[in-house]
Amino acid sequence: MSAQEKPSTEVAVIDARILSFFQDGVRMIGLPKSLGEIYGVLFASPKPMTMQDLIDRLGISKGSASQGLKMLRTLGAVREVEYRKDRKTYFEADVELKKLVGGFIREEIRPHLKSGQEKLAKLELELHKIEDRELRAFYEERIKRLGRWSGKANLVLPLLQKFLGE
Repeated sequence: MSAQEKPSTEVAVIDARILSFFQDGVRMIGLPKSLGEIYGVLFASPKPMTMQDLIDRLGISKGSASQGLKMLRTLGAVREVEYRKDRKTYFEADVELKKLVGGFIREEIRPHLKSGQEKLAKLELELHKIEDRELRAFYEERIKRLGRWSGKANLVLPLLQKFLGE
């Protein structure tokens, strides 16, 4: 950003608060802070930005910017856009909540649920090795409970996506 493009104090405060909002959001769901920073800067930018713009603005490494952009594209949170007639790649935030939630559920939550179901199936196979009946009954109940939780999560996710759609 050149000296003549330096934002006003008011705009800088708004940008900083938007950035903080997304930093807190990704921290809350266990994603890297840099994802929130990159998305926040793109969300607050009225113009598409290059990876170098993001590196300069955030003071992050090229590797961190590249990884972050790749993950955000996979989640459907960021897209490449045509901007100037140069050879640079420009990015902008996708601001559709339904798409963001859908991408997060598809890429982050569903794989964990599937993995959890596989782990539960293996746990059930291990139960017969527990000789103490009381202890085995305790673990059977806990594993059934986890299975119900997993089943409910699989039912709720599509509803959540639909509810958050615009």
